[in-house]
Amino acid sequence: MSDTVIRVENLGKKYVIGHQKQERYTALRDVLADKARSVGQLFSRNGQREDPTHEEFWALKDVSFEIKQGDRVGIIGRNGAGKSTLLKILSRITEPTEGRISIKGRVASLLEVGTGFHPELTGRENVYLNGAILGMTKVEIKKKFDEIVAFAEVEKFLDTPVKRYSSGMYVRLAFAVAAHLEPEILIVDEVLAVGDAQFQKKCLGKMEDVAEKEGRTVLFVSHNMGAILSLTNKSIFLQQGFVSLVGLSEDCIAKYLSSSYGAGRFWKTKIKKDTPMQIMECRVLSESGSTDEDLDIRKKFIVEVVYEVRKPIGSAVVALNLHTSDGSHLMSLEDADMNKELLLCRQPGTYRTKVEIPGLWLNSGRYLIRVGCGIPRVENYDNIEALSFDLLETADIATRGHRAGYLLPMLAWQTVHYSLI
Repeated sequence: MSDTVIRVENLGKKYVIGHQKQERYTALRDVLADKARSVGQLFSRNGQREDPTHEEFWALKDVSFEIKQGDRVGIIGRNGAGKSTLLKILSRITEPTEGRISIKGRVASLLEVGTGFHPELTGRENVYLNGAILGMTKVEIKKKFDEIVAFAEVEKFLDTPVKRYSSGMYVRLAFAVAAHLEPEILIVDEVLAVGDAQFQKKCLGKMEDVAEKEGRTVLFVSHNMGAILSLTNKSIFLQQGFVSLVGLSEDCIAKYLSSSYGAGRFWKTKIKKDTPMQIMECRVLSESGSTDEDLDIRKKFIVEVVYEVRKPIGSAVVALNLHTSDGSHLMSLEDADMNKELLLCRQPGTYRTKVEIPGLWLNSGRYLIRVGCGIPRVENYDNIEALSFDLLETADIATRGHRAGYLLPMLAWQTVHYSLI
């Protein structure tokens, strides 16, 4: 008997986008000309009728994959890649335009805050309602009821209509119901971002228990690559509605991050006149100032940023965020860290700024850089996912064996030798 619980074959979902024609003043001759032109435009050369006010958009196209029982699967991709559309089809909320899916087992979905809740019913009533929607009997729901309420931490408000719940209370109860009513397949979208840090940690722990200890299947969508890496064993990477890669989470995350950040160690943008301050270029240089020379972990490297200021701005900074290959935020730097004069006022013009990262500071591996500019906690003028680079181990360090971790400090030890008596 096959242990495949989800099989997707050549799946596609098409939407029709409407375009409203912009109104303008027209003379009688314009109306007559438009009518005559539209007669020819409504029919294409192959005889099919075309409507210029509507456009077809494929949110998913030719998507195929299989998921085994007990798999913990991450679904990753940029905004608009088709992740939520895929989950809605798997949850039977919407139908595919083409292709087919087969699902074996009961599915519990948490795609939005309070999915399946009725706002006029109390928390208690919604637990039973949601359980019934998921196919549970009253006896099964009653057996899990106390555990659900304890997990959601809403005991005081259990008999209050959920329309009066905060978004955090909503999501706690919704997740508790979906996770505790023993579905064979649990589907969770980015909705966990609504909860606080403690609740998110609690939810991730519960999903790990559901997948590892109880052997159920979990599909998890998140932009938090650290959560994807720790929770899932395989992932599906979507790009513009197509499957780019299905495989180990580490491989999918690496490809996703590489596609999001510029290839190589040099990045340049086009001028946007509508912003008062803009990042124009970013490059990672070796100690000798080259973008082609390998970066040696023993030697310093330089991050250089070119930006334009188009009107006098006070209190603005250029910020550099360094991330690891799994998306973890390693550190943040600002060009005003050691130069407070920059915060007074930046006059219009082109600026070139750079920061040096010392050698034997970061371990070998791939790193990602994001650069932004603006006034801290007030306004962001520009924010870009700039580029990626690799730090390489040298022969003398490699012979000692690779050290784990992101940092590689060579610190002085003080050792005292006591002779045996």
